[in-house]
Formats: sequence, structure tokens, C-alpha cells
Amino acid sequence: MNPPNPPVTSAPEDRPRPPRLRPRDRVALGCAAAVTAAVFLHLVLPGPAGTFFAIILPWLWIPALLCVACLPWVRRRARAVLLAPLLAWGLMAAPALIPLQAHAAPQVQAQAQTPAQGGAGSGRITVASQNLKAGSGTDSTARAAGALAERGADVVVLVELDDAGRSAAREVLAERYPHAYTVGTVGIWSRHPLNNTRALGLGLGWKRALAADVETPGGTLTLYAVHAASVRPGEQDARDEMLRDLSQVIADDDAPRAVAVGDFNAVAQDPALAGIRSTLTEPPQSTPSFGFSWPAGLPLARIDHVFQRGLLPQENTMLRAGDSDHLALVASFDFPQ
Repeated sequence: MNPPNPPVTSAPEDRPRPPRLRPRDRVALGCAAAVTAAVFLHLVLPGPAGTFFAIILPWLWIPALLCVACLPWVRRRARAVLLAPLLAWGLMAAPALIPLQAHAAPQVQAQAQTPAQGGAGSGRITVASQNLKAGSGTDSTARAAGALAERGADVVVLVELDDAGRSAAREVLAERYPHAYTVGTVGIWSRHPLNNTRALGLGLGWKRALAADVETPGGTLTLYAVHAASVRPGEQDARDEMLRDLSQVIADDDAPRAVAVGDFNAVAQDPALAGIRSTLTEPPQSTPSFGFSWPAGLPLARIDHVFQRGLLPQENTMLRAGDSDHLALVASFDFPQ
């Protein structure tokens, strides 16, 4: 009887190898890796580089989708990598598109289930802010101030005020907003009394920020009005120092309810805003959007913000007011019971 034949095995070199990546596969993978890295670089790069990658973050969905569009033209084993940019962008940027109502509903439900603790009564406050663009003219300033008042704002914050603009705003707002305080290029007009008003130097040689306690029926609200120094290529140290000093002022303030609003000349994810974001939060927009505010004609970046703590956000909306190159913002908050 003949012994069984041993199994035939192929030498390793005879086994089929996966197809090698082609040049176009390598190019697509390199682009996917670059876009994925760009999504996260604002987290680790300080200064101008971090600012740049924070500015382009909302727009990285475009190259991310281009990577997905390349799927049919690359090897099968390379396709998973081409999905990484879109997944990374969805993680870092897409949550900002969830509208405010989706965030506010659980807060309202929790508040309804929590017994009132006494103290100040509940209430709502609406804050409006506009960079007027110095030199835009008194007519533009008057129309912007009037538009914000018509939106029912309890507090109007105007920045980039010049002398003519300050006079025009005062003329429009004085009757409805009897309490006012202005410093340098920044001013606030309020329906409610203002206490503890103070100018904030924030490391600059001139005043571009102020603070005040707004005495509302719902309780005291500490308000910070901000007009951060401008950012230009190679020139952002003044802005970074100002925002860093402001974050320290806010961190040292033990006020339970605070709002910081104005033109920060920084997008939401800019490393320069990290200190402020550590103590205050910015509510999302009332509608699914990034809330771009500049330039007003074709908004590409959100550099006007409202940050808060101790309140329940109910509205956060951008609108056109006057002839400024910035959109205005209107935000409403409820006082917790």
C-alpha cells in the first residue's frame, strides 16, 4: 500500500501578494493624512499657526469630501484611510452645527424638575452686540443701534465706536436705555441700572474693554464688553495678550452669572480663547450654522462671540444691522430659578 502523499504547500514567495499601492493611491493617502492632521493642529500649535488652523477648521469639510470622492479610484485597502478626514471633522467641528434648542431642552427639563431655592426670581435678559466699523457714518450707527433696540435687547453693546458714532448711538438709545457707560471704543446701554462699572486695560495702552454689573429683576449679571485688538499677518501679540489678561480677570471674578460679549477678533477654536473657554461657554446658534459674523457681505468666520456662565441660553442669532462689515449678534438667557 502506497503511503499518502504529503500536502503540497507553496513557498512563501509563491503566495499571491496584495496589489501594490499605485502613485495615485499614495497621493490620495497623503492628502487624507494632511487634512486629518489639519483638523487637530489648532489643539497643539500656539500663536499664528494655531490661529490659522482654527480659522480653516469649519471649512475642512470640503477637502474631506474630496477625499471621500476619491474612494472609487484607489485600492480597496486604502479606502478606510480616505474616510478619516470626514470622521475627524465630524468629531471636531460638526457638533457646533447642533442648534441651541437641542442643547437647551435637557437644561429646561432639569430646571423644571429642580425645586426653586429662593433668592433672586427667574427672568430673561437679551444682550445684543455690534461692531459698528469706525467711519461707517452716523446714519449707519443710528440704524444699527435702532435695529438692536427693536429686537428687544435689554443691553446693547457697541464696539469700534468713534466720537461721531458714540453721539449717534446715544441719541438713538438714550430714551429706552437710560443707563449707559462708555470707555474708548466700547459702550453699553442698558434698560437696567449699572453698578461697579470699570474700564479694563488688559495690557494695552488704551481701553478696549469694560465691565459692569447689570441689576436685572432676575438678579445681578456681570457683563464684560470686549473689542479685542486686531489680527494681521505677523501682528497678533496684542490680541493674544489682551484675551489672556481678560481670561484671568474673568477667572478671578467669583460672580455666579457672567456674560462676555463683543468682537474678540478670534474664532471659537482659536488657542487665544482657551482661557476664556475654560471658565465660560458659548451657546450654539439657534439654527444649524457656525454663526459666521465677518465679513458681513459674505461671512467666512465667526469672530464676534457671546460667552456665559450661570445662565440658561435661549437664543443666539446673527443679523445684519447698519453698514458695518460685521454682523450683529443677539442672545437671550434665562436666569435659573
